[in-house]
Amino acid sequence: MSYTNLFRKKSVVQIKRDAELGFSDAHGLATDGEPHLRKTLGVLDLTSLGIAAIVGAGIFAMIGNAAHSGGPAVIFLFMFTAMACGFSALCYAEFASKIPVAGSAYTYAYASFGELVAWIIGWDLLMEYAIGNIAVAISWSDYFTGLLSGYGINVPAYLTMDFLSASRGYDTINGLIVQGSNLEAVNAMPDVTNGMKEAYAAWTTAPRVGGIPFICDLPALGIVFAVTALVYVGIRESKRASNVMVALKLAVIFLVIVLGSFYINPANWSPFAPNGASGVLKGVAAVFFAFIGFDALSTTAEECKNPTRDLPRAMIYSLIICTTLYIILTLVLTGMVSYTQLQVGDPLAFVFGPEGANLPWMSGIVAVSAVVAIATVLLVFQLGQPRIWMAMSRDGLLPPIFSSIHPRFKTPWFSTIITGLVVAIPSLFMNLTEVTDLSSIGTLFAFCLVCGGVLLGAHTRGLETGENERTFVPYINSRYIVPAIFFIAWGALFYFNAEGVRAFFSFTDPSDPTLGAWEVFRHKIPLYAYIVLSFVMVYFCFRRRLSLIPVLGLMSCSYLMTELGITNWTRFGLWLIVGLVLYFMYGYGHSKLSHPATTGAPQ
Repeated sequence: MSYTNLFRKKSVVQIKRDAELGFSDAHGLATDGEPHLRKTLGVLDLTSLGIAAIVGAGIFAMIGNAAHSGGPAVIFLFMFTAMACGFSALCYAEFASKIPVAGSAYTYAYASFGELVAWIIGWDLLMEYAIGNIAVAISWSDYFTGLLSGYGINVPAYLTMDFLSASRGYDTINGLIVQGSNLEAVNAMPDVTNGMKEAYAAWTTAPRVGGIPFICDLPALGIVFAVTALVYVGIRESKRASNVMVALKLAVIFLVIVLGSFYINPANWSPFAPNGASGVLKGVAAVFFAFIGFDALSTTAEECKNPTRDLPRAMIYSLIICTTLYIILTLVLTGMVSYTQLQVGDPLAFVFGPEGANLPWMSGIVAVSAVVAIATVLLVFQLGQPRIWMAMSRDGLLPPIFSSIHPRFKTPWFSTIITGLVVAIPSLFMNLTEVTDLSSIGTLFAFCLVCGGVLLGAHTRGLETGENERTFVPYINSRYIVPAIFFIAWGALFYFNAEGVRAFFSFTDPSDPTLGAWEVFRHKIPLYAYIVLSFVMVYFCFRRRLSLIPVLGLMSCSYLMTELGITNWTRFGLWLIVGLVLYFMYGYGHSKLSHPATTGAPQ
């Protein structure tokens, strides 16, 4: 195996030609001689899909937990996260305007970094979309069952949650009962949440199979199957459904903002940052999860009428619209009730309950719109993942059937079915908390590589068309700007929080003296690595005058990754190792670049 072959690149011309030919055509998998996807998406449709992907569980559920930790000041975290996503969005727009091919960051990495990195990011995107959709399906199930219960329809608890949550809730309550309390007394304890009570009920009432309780999240399975069927049938049907649902949820969000503004008590905004910067940063995972989605638009490039023009615009439009909504909505929520009350699963409905405006009819409207909103997120990601598999299959890194296009519906039928199974089955049993952070770290990794690709400028080296194409990332010399930001940031840290800086470089934890030096150190490894990266980037910015926007995108996204904890980094690393094993077992030997004669690629 040649070391250099691992980083063999595809030129943009070759990527476009392969997309036009279709890998399925070469393998005889298309029956009508037209293996292409149906071009039907315009800029309005794409912007709608972007909003559909972004405005979902993050705004209807997780915004409450973020506000509870950071107070009203969490709007600054939204601004910072939006800025980091904005830099990345410009880099995605740069690639999308030059490589209008399905595959998203995977295809961009193939042109920029080469095959091995492309495989890594493709494998990462599969995790991002699958894990993200599992989380979305579970969240949808919670809202849906809550909505049904409001109408007196109660689904058995053992059919509405995952096995792990039920087991943990049972163990907690059973442990208190064993200590001498009865179930009624335990349920009255303030520390016993409704979730624990439901988990205990699920575990004790579930039917047994071989002595093991049968517990699964059946509504999550149902919504995944329904959305997968819609995506399988066609992009036009998916587009129409998305447009209708997006219009509905935007109308409800506007209603929440306008109506809620009449119930704002400015006293609730004081203190504005009750837990300081650390409290604000606790919401990183939740807030970033609320922004995931705009990148999924790039997977629909081959179904756009004018991808070079419309894709970049839609990404930027959807990000601006959603950021504005998030900031205004956060101020309204924290103004209506104290931030201390917002650690609930349905904050938008909660603020119109007895503790807030006391408008029960409004809570019902929010509950219905939340079910619709979260379903649209599922729709967009179920669209995206099959198209990434399709792009990887075209390049030979996955079996040919993954790029097979349905002769009637013009969709990647096999990849769509597999995507449905990969999301539906785990959503029956997985825990929401376990999957959210993993999805965020996968997305941030993709953002970093896309920013890095633009920074290297490698995507332009294969551009042999001679066209004068639009540049979405204008060159701004970072030679003095980045070093200035770097030294100002460190100066501010030492001036305002010198004690915290010293504690960071200490291998002891004052809050828990029992922790050993290694245990303290390993949790700080991601941030230590980021500091090293910062010094390296400052050096190269000064010496090589790198482009500012991709540098800021790379640095801001990599910083957000450090806030996700060593446990998520470990899981993410294990996932990538599994992907590398599969690449060397199948992808490397079957790559089209290994067999150019079979694909029409240049010898």
